[in-house]
This record gives sequence, C-alpha cells and structure tokens, in this order.
Amino acid sequence: MFKKMFSVLFVLFLLTGGCDQGQKQNISGDKIRSFANELYNRYLFKQAIEQYQFYLTHYPVDENEQANITFRIGNIYYEKLHDYESALAQFLKIRSIYPESKIVKDADKKVVACLERLQRSADAEQALKESADLEPPKRENKPGEVVAKIGDRKITQGDLDYKIKQLPPEIQLQYKDKSKKLEFLRRYVATELMYDSAKRQGLDNDKDVIENVFQAKKTFMVQKLLEREISKKVKITPDDIELYYKANPDKYAEKDKDGKVIRQPALSDIQSQVAQDLMRERQQKAYNELMASYLRAENVKIYDDLVK
Repeated sequence: MFKKMFSVLFVLFLLTGGCDQGQKQNISGDKIRSFANELYNRYLFKQAIEQYQFYLTHYPVDENEQANITFRIGNIYYEKLHDYESALAQFLKIRSIYPESKIVKDADKKVVACLERLQRSADAEQALKESADLEPPKRENKPGEVVAKIGDRKITQGDLDYKIKQLPPEIQLQYKDKSKKLEFLRRYVATELMYDSAKRQGLDNDKDVIENVFQAKKTFMVQKLLEREISKKVKITPDDIELYYKANPDKYAEKDKDGKVIRQPALSDIQSQVAQDLMRERQQKAYNELMASYLRAENVKIYDDLVK
C-alpha cells in the first residue's frame, strides 16, 4: 500500500514540479491517463480533472480521444462535483471543437441536463430543439460488478458505494453489511424508476414541484451561508476546552438522585462531549450575532404584539 501511494505521489511530483512544460515529457501518456483514472477511482475528482487536462495539453492525442476525455471531464464536473457551469463548458466544447465526434449527441443531451440543473429552462428548451435525439443522457459508471439494471442502464458496485459515501458518516455506518446495502440498492432503484415515471408525466413542470424545488434550494443556500459565516468565526482549541470544563464543573458532575455530587469525571474521560458543548454554544452565539447584524443592516422591525 505504501509503495503504491509513494508511486502516485512521485508521479504527481514529476507532473507538477519535476518537469518543465516546455520540454518533452519523460512520462508516457498512457501512464498519465492511468494516473488520472487512479485519482478518479479514489474519489480525488478535482485532481483527476487536472491530470486529464495535463494529458490533453502536453501529449499528442487524436481528436477522437480528445473528445472522449473532454466528455469524461464534463461528466466528473456534472456527476461528481455538481459544478454544472464547468460541466456545461466542457460539453459545449465538444459540440464546437469536435463536431464530427461520435459522442456529440451525448454531449447535446448533457448540455440540456446542465441547463436544466442551472434552472435555465428557456435555454434548455432551445437546446432540446437543436438536438435530434431526446433520449436521457447516459450516466458514467464507477468501476465494479454490475449489481442492478434499469433497462439498459447499469448500476455498478462502485455506483452503490459512491451513493452510500454521500450520506452523513453516522448514516453510512448503517450500511456496512450486505443485507443493508441490498436494502439501500432497492430503494435507490425504486426512486430512479419513480423519478423517470414522474418526468414522463411532466411533473418536473408541476407548479407545486417547482415551488418546492425553489424552497429546498433556498433552504440549502441558507445552510451553506451559515456554514461559511459561522465556521469563520467559531474555532476552538484544547485550551478553550479545558477552560470551558473548569468553568462548568457542575454541568459534568455525576450526581445521585438527591442532586449530590458523587463524582467529577476527568476532562480526559469526557473531552469529546465538552468540545461538542463548547462548539454548540459558540455556534449559537455566532448565529445570534450574525442575525442581529442582518436585522440592523436591513432595519427590520418585528411587531410581536400584533402577532395573534
């Protein structure tokens, strides 16, 4: 394992610092492409894109392969990073620079999908008109045995593992054994089937769906804002944890039924709990300060006495 990781790091060193871009590359193009694939398979998607682009820039590659790798880069942006603007740029590149490529139709479908994700419905409709084939875009599979099929579409073990990895860590633990993974897979397939059926019935244009999508987007945007703003203000150190523990001894004391302290646990025994309590308290304080600043900035007035 160490030798494999060392070889990956060594190749990365040669690519980033150990070779002059103006000189002929000492590493074969096949190795660069394999290295990019290795990064992709280890979920290092941004680094994989960098190496695919390095390969396209520094090695003689025929137009067919250029188009295929550009499509792969676009798929990584779309499927894995959810960066739909960058994905759109890659798929448009295929249409413009490689119009004779066999994957132009697939790129056209992906252009439509990107525009839909970006909520540019008018542009998406125009792109649909420009495309002769309106089948849903193919999805790029991760490596592994095929564990399910939906028509001609394959779901691999890699796809299943990747979906589970997107869950919160505490939820992932529920899907360690085979029976639970099968349960997750069946639910995943059922969701895909119902989603396909809903799209065929035009429910993506239903007014309630559109409103709920907007509300969900607003909620996620607010969560993202809070994460960004509060994380900048809330930092805790081991010294902070120790001071908080000493300032709140009663909070962590073990008591009998009459409220009498029978034991004061050592900080080392409950450090994780103390850290969580301190973090939660500081996050709440940072949230209150952030809200107060917004209220002042926008001159907000809330008439409590008029609420019935």
